Amino acid sequence: MKPVQVDLQEQEKTRDELTEGLEVHHGIPLPRHMSRPGEDGWRTPTVHDYEREKRNTVEEEHASNDGRTNEQPAKTPPPSAGMLSLQSVVHLANLSRIDLSLERLHWRERIRHYTWTFFTMTMATGGIANVLHTVPFRFPGLYAIGVIFFLFNLILFIINVFMISLRFYTFPETFRASYMHPSERLFLPASVVSFGTVLINISQYGLSKAGPWLSRAVLVMFWIDAALAVLSSSGIYLLMWSTKSFTVEQMTPVWIFPIYPLLIIGPHAAILCKTLSPEDALNIIIGGFTLQGIGFLVALMVYSSFIYRLMTQKLPQASSRPAMFVSVGPSGFTAAGVLGMADSIARNVGPDFMGDGKMAAMILKVVANWACLWIWGLAMWFFFVSVGAHWSCARQNGGLAFGMTWFSFVFPNTALITATFAVGKAFQSKAIQVIGCVMTVCLIIAWFLVFGMMIRAIILKQILWPQKGEDKDEVGIEYKVDQIK
Repeated sequence: MKPVQVDLQEQEKTRDELTEGLEVHHGIPLPRHMSRPGEDGWRTPTVHDYEREKRNTVEEEHASNDGRTNEQPAKTPPPSAGMLSLQSVVHLANLSRIDLSLERLHWRERIRHYTWTFFTMTMATGGIANVLHTVPFRFPGLYAIGVIFFLFNLILFIINVFMISLRFYTFPETFRASYMHPSERLFLPASVVSFGTVLINISQYGLSKAGPWLSRAVLVMFWIDAALAVLSSSGIYLLMWSTKSFTVEQMTPVWIFPIYPLLIIGPHAAILCKTLSPEDALNIIIGGFTLQGIGFLVALMVYSSFIYRLMTQKLPQASSRPAMFVSVGPSGFTAAGVLGMADSIARNVGPDFMGDGKMAAMILKVVANWACLWIWGLAMWFFFVSVGAHWSCARQNGGLAFGMTWFSFVFPNTALITATFAVGKAFQSKAIQVIGCVMTVCLIIAWFLVFGMMIRAIILKQILWPQKGEDKDEVGIEYKVDQIK
């Protein structure tokens, strides 16, 4: 890596600008996202900031050249006297003391970059097991395939918990950085969603094979998961609103992601209420419907911001477009959960429920069926928009660089497919159910492709590498290097 020569005074000035407002840790300035909330009031630079800096630099150069018309050219100091290498910029921008030009890293340094986004892998894998359990057209071996995905997801979840714990144990400073980082903290709820997905799979594949003890255990875990969902979703949003200012240019569908833990409560409640006692099942339905409504309404408000961003700023950059599929999940999970709970309401209410239990259950089911038809249609609309947005990316040379957000191709679409099956069952439409089966085959193929690309990316150092994941410096090394140049 070639050094960039600058004047001694310019070197000191540049270092002061880079370290201004940054907390120092062991002699190294911390990235801004690791500073205390409200300490320096920073925000992520936008393209307008970069253009303004570039314009100011050009104007200063012109003014300097005009003033030196009759002067002798400035002497260049020796390389040893005044030299600011890009390597030092890396150290100033990131807490990690790693040379980005290295071809190999110790396994400890790679673990440093094991972020919360790896839980999207378990979300997607558990989602596949969920879809396979809801396929209406059964054949021998389908249940076994679902169990394989369920057990494999359980293993992946344990690996994720171990690796993220090892990261925080080995590098304690990364724990605070993970929930203060503007990008990585958005995926912290992925761990809660993965936990909820595991519980859903246990309710689907385990309750029929175990005794009553598992039903009681899953019931308790359901309420624990509900509490975690409320705390994680509200906590992350409160943290976002307290520590950073956002602009429309930065808006992506990933802003919906912190509400995802609430969005899987309804589908889980729909599964549990079919096996529990009527008293417990009714409590589950009331709680699940309430939390599902909160999640969907918050997501609906973020939807409006996303549509506004598309209308004013066009499509996101290519590397961020896989996250557009995140917008499919809220409507899909809501439709699947509400339809499932409405289908079981009749067996779980007493004769005096709302005056006439039988009549009330029938009215609730009819209203839920027709209302969810709209919500399912909204999920389909976002799905088609997201697919169309990737058409131009597919035509580019080299395609998209892999990121863990590629699992957005899978998990949100599991919600769409389960909702498709639920709508087909509610309206007794085999055509809709066949469409869901075709989508299931495509989804399983997509899971294998994304999982294979993840293994390839680890080998090629596209992930688990400095400045390659969601834990990279949000201010941007490239941005600072361009300023120095």
